[in-house]
Amino acid sequence: MSEILSSRGELTTVTPMMQQYLDVKEQYNGYILMYRLGDFFECFFEDAVTASRALELTLTARDCGGGKRAAMCGVPFHKADVYIGKLVEMGYKVAVCEQVENPAEATGIVRREVVRVVTPGTVTDDTCLSDRRHNYLAAIFLGAEGTGVAFADISTGEVAVTSIQSEDGNEKLLAELGAYAPSEVLLNVSKSSLKTLAGFLTDTVGATVTDARADLFDGENDTLLHECFGNTAELLSETASRLAVGALLAYIKETQMCAPTFLRDLKVYSDGQYMEMDVSTRRNLELIESMRTKEKKGTLLWVLDKTETSMGGRLLRSYITKPLLSAVEISHRQAAVTDFFRDYALREDMREVLSHIADLERLTAKAVYGSANAKELRAICDSLVYLPRVKELLLHTQSPRMEEIAETLDTLDDLYGLLSRALVDNPPLTVREAGMIREGYDEEVDYLRTIRAGGEGWMKDIEEREREETGIKTLRVGHNRVFGYYIEVTRSLTTQVPNRYIRKQTLTGSERYITEELKDMEATVLGAQDKLCALEYEIFTMLKDTVVTAAPRIQRTASLIAETDVYLSLATVAVENRYVCPEIDLSGDLHIKEGRHPVVERFVTDALFVPNDTDLNLSDCRLMLITGPNMAGKSTYMRQVALITVMAQIGSYVPAESARLGVVDKVFTRVGASDDLASGQSTFMLEMTEVAHILKTATSRSLIIYDEVGRGTSTYDGMSIARAVAEYTLSKKIGAKTLFATHYHELTSMEEEFEGVKNYNVAAKKKGDGIVFLRRIVRGATDDSYGIDVAKLAGVPKEVTRRAHEILAAIEADETLPKARTAPLPAQPKEADLFTAAVDSASLEVAEKLRALDPGTVTPIEALNLIYEYKKILG
Repeated sequence: MSEILSSRGELTTVTPMMQQYLDVKEQYNGYILMYRLGDFFECFFEDAVTASRALELTLTARDCGGGKRAAMCGVPFHKADVYIGKLVEMGYKVAVCEQVENPAEATGIVRREVVRVVTPGTVTDDTCLSDRRHNYLAAIFLGAEGTGVAFADISTGEVAVTSIQSEDGNEKLLAELGAYAPSEVLLNVSKSSLKTLAGFLTDTVGATVTDARADLFDGENDTLLHECFGNTAELLSETASRLAVGALLAYIKETQMCAPTFLRDLKVYSDGQYMEMDVSTRRNLELIESMRTKEKKGTLLWVLDKTETSMGGRLLRSYITKPLLSAVEISHRQAAVTDFFRDYALREDMREVLSHIADLERLTAKAVYGSANAKELRAICDSLVYLPRVKELLLHTQSPRMEEIAETLDTLDDLYGLLSRALVDNPPLTVREAGMIREGYDEEVDYLRTIRAGGEGWMKDIEEREREETGIKTLRVGHNRVFGYYIEVTRSLTTQVPNRYIRKQTLTGSERYITEELKDMEATVLGAQDKLCALEYEIFTMLKDTVVTAAPRIQRTASLIAETDVYLSLATVAVENRYVCPEIDLSGDLHIKEGRHPVVERFVTDALFVPNDTDLNLSDCRLMLITGPNMAGKSTYMRQVALITVMAQIGSYVPAESARLGVVDKVFTRVGASDDLASGQSTFMLEMTEVAHILKTATSRSLIIYDEVGRGTSTYDGMSIARAVAEYTLSKKIGAKTLFATHYHELTSMEEEFEGVKNYNVAAKKKGDGIVFLRRIVRGATDDSYGIDVAKLAGVPKEVTRRAHEILAAIEADETLPKARTAPLPAQPKEADLFTAAVDSASLEVAEKLRALDPGTVTPIEALNLIYEYKKILG
C-alpha cells in the first residue's frame, strides 16, 4: 500500500490536478482550502487531517503522483455551507475553490478559482450567525500616532471607530473590545509582543487573532474609504482611526472579493458620547451575558428584550452596552418609549406588524455579496409589504423622534412592486433551476414554459396555419424521437407542397418534410429547459442588482424599523414589570424610591422582592457605607442601583416607584473575584488591580460600587486598605457617588470624621437561635456581623457554631481562648410543650421558629415572607 502523506513537503512529482491544488493552496496558506471535485469539496494533506478531526469526517487518500497518496476528506457540495460554518465557528479560516468552467466543455484540467473566503469576522451566511447579536470584525492599529480601533459587521453594514490616547492606557482598549466582543481581530503588529492584549482577545473575548498584517494598515486605502463613505470619511481626522478603518475595508475586500461598498454606516465616536464600563463591570452586572452560564438568560438583556425583529434585538444589545451621556438624547428616547407605553392598541398593532418583518439588513447584505437566492429576495419582498402599515401606525405617535421616523421612513413601494410582480410566492432554493419567475412577468419565460410543458398546442397552431397556406386539408404536423418534428403530406397531394418544404422521409403512402420554422422550433423545444433556466437566472440577477442599488435605502429603513422595535420592546417591558420613567438631569444626584433589581425580581417566585431607596449626591452623601451579614442582600442592592442607572441612560423606564438621576459618565464595580491562575494573579492581586484602575480613572460624575475591598488579605491589612480606598474615593481627587459594602465595622466611624459619609445596613433580626434577613436597607451601622448565624443557615454542624460562639465571646471580652472540648457537645434537651407533639422534623422546625417569633415586631411584608418560608418548609 502506498504511503499516505499528510504534508506536501515530501512531494517531487505530482499529477496535474494536484499541481493546480498546490498552486491555489500556496496563495491561501493559513486557510483550510475546500477544493471542488465533481459533487464534493475536498481537502488534502494537512487540511484534510485538520478538517477530518474538527468535522468528524472519515480520512481517506488519493493518488497525487510519484506513487504517493495524499490524505483527503470531503463533504457534498450542497452541504458545504454547513461544514464551513462549523469550521469558522471553531476559529478556522476557509477558502472555497470552485470550478469556474463547465467540465463537459473543459480542455484538460477544469479551471478552478477561489470564489470566496470565510473567516470568523466575515461570515454572511445566516446559518453561521446568531440573529440577535452582531458579528464584529475588529482592526487595531498600534503605533506612534496613537491607537485606533475599528469595528465592522459586514452582515449589516455597520462600522464604528474610535481613537485611544496613550494616557488612557490599555484599559480603555480592553473596555472597547469587551463591549463589542469581536469574533476576529486584525493587528498591525505581532501578537507575541502584546501578551496581555493577545491573552484577553483569545481567552476572554474568544476572538481569532490575525496579526502582523502591517500591509493592511497603510495610507493607500483612502480610495476605499471615499468609495464606501464619501465625504463622511473626512470625519476620520485621527491618523490611527483612519488606518484602522482602512485595514478593515482592505481585509473585507480581500476576503469577499468585491469592494465593501455595503459598509456605509460609519460612526466615529469619542469620549463623552457613551457611558464607560470596564470589562469586570460588564461581567459583574451581567448586562448581556450571565457569569455562570455565559447565556442570555439571567441578564439585563434577557429582561428588556421583547423585540419582534432580529434587527431590533441587535440594536437593543448595542444600546445596553453603550448607554448615552447626553441628557437630551436620553429624553428623546424616553419620549419615544412613552408613546408606546401609554397606548395599548398602538403597542399591540405595532407588535403584530413587526413580527412579519424579516432581517432586512442581513438579507440585503447577502444580495450585495452575491450569495442571496430567490427565497431571500422573496423574504425582502414579503417584509416590504408591511412598511406602509408601520408608517400609518407611526402617525399616532407624538414624540419628536417617532414623528421624525414616521416622516423619513421609506416604504420602498417601487422595490416591492418589482419583486412582487417578478417572483413567485415560494421560489426554489437554488437559483440555477427554473421556477423563480412569476407567470406573466416576462413573455419569453412564459413562452419557454409553454414549449417545455409540451409542444401539442404549438404543433396544432402550425398545422392549422400550414393547411390554410397550402390548401392541403389532410396535412398534419407530427413528432417522433428519431426524426423530431415533421410535416406529413399524402403522396397524391405532394404537387401542392411549397418549395420551402424540405423532404426528410419517404413512406409508403406519404412524404414527410421539415421547414426552417420547424427546425428552429425543434431547437427551441429541445433547449427550452436550458434556455428557461438561463433566462430566469438572468432576470433573477437583474432583480438582485436592483436590490443592491437600493441597498442604502433598505439599510436606512431597516435601521428605523429596528429603532422603533427597541422603543416598543422597552415600553412593553415597562408595562409588564411596573417600571417608571426616570427624571434625567445634569446634577450629581441619584435618588431612587423603592428601587428593585430588574433581573432578581424576575426569579423571585416564592416571596415578594423587597424594594429599597437610594439617596446619593455630591455633598452630604457621596459615600454610602453599607454593613450587614453575608446573604443579606448587600450585593443585590448595589448591583440594582448600577443597573437602574444603566437602564435610565439607555432611555428605558426603570424598576422603581420614582427615580431622578444625574447623568453618570462611568460605572465601576469592584465585586468578588476568583484567582486568575492563567496570569498568575491571586484573588487579592486581581482585586487590587481593579481598585487601582478605579482610583486612576473615576471622576466626580462616576458611580462606584466597592464590595468587600481588602478581604483577600489579613484582617488589619485589609481594613487599612479598605479605609484608605474609601477616603481617597471620598476626597476631592475623585468625589464620586459610591456604594461601599464592608465587613470591617471599624469603618463606620468615618461618618463622624468625614463629611459626605453615611452609614447604612441591611436589616436582619434574630429569632431565637436563628436569623431572618429583612432585605431592607436602613440608616445606621449594624450592631452584629451575624457570621455565626449565617454559618448555621449554611448547615454548619451545631457543635461547631456553639464552639464559635464561645471563642467569639472570649475574643470580645479580651480573654484567653477557652480550651477545645475533647468530646462532642451533648444535645440540648427540648422542653415538652404543645409543639413537640409534631411527628415530623419539618413541623418541629416551624414550631421552633414560631416559638421564637415576636408578633409585635413583625411588619406586614415580613410576615408575608415568613408565611412563604414556613409553607416551603412544610412542603
